[in-house]
Amino acid sequence: MRHKKKTPARGIRVAEQIQKDLAELIPRELRDPRLGFVTLTDIELTPDYAYATVYFSVLTGSATDTEEALNEAAGYLRNLIFKRLHIHTVPTLRFKHDESVEKGAEMSDLIDRAVRSLPGEEVSPKGRTSVLPDSAAENQGPEPENP
Repeated sequence: MRHKKKTPARGIRVAEQIQKDLAELIPRELRDPRLGFVTLTDIELTPDYAYATVYFSVLTGSATDTEEALNEAAGYLRNLIFKRLHIHTVPTLRFKHDESVEKGAEMSDLIDRAVRSLPGEEVSPKGRTSVLPDSAAENQGPEPENP
C-alpha cells in the first residue's frame, strides 16, 4: 500500500516564512510601474527546497504585467530572502497568477443572479428563503402536535 506523501512541518514553516518575507519585500523593494497591488495567496515548495511557486492575486493593474514584473525581479527577491532566512538552500522563485479569487467572485455572482431569478422567492423572518408557490405556502397548516 502506498503512503500519501505528507508535507513536512519544516517545509510548511519555510514556505510561510518566505510568504511573510515576500509580502514585506515586494512593496518596499520593488519599484516597477507594472506592479499592481499584489496579495500573496499561497506558496508551493518542492521537497528539496529548490523551487517555490508563489501564487498571487492583483487588485489593481494587469495580472500578466504583474506576473512578468515579479518573475523578472525573482532573482533579486531570492537574494533578499537569502539574507533573511539563513538556510542552506533558498528556493528559486516562480510567480504565477492565482485565478481562484476571481473565479470565486464569478461563482458568487452567478449564484446571486440565479437566486434573484427564482420565481416566488420569499424571505422568511428567520432569514431563510422559500421557493414555494403562493398556493402551496397557503395550504400548509401548523404542524400537528405529538400526543
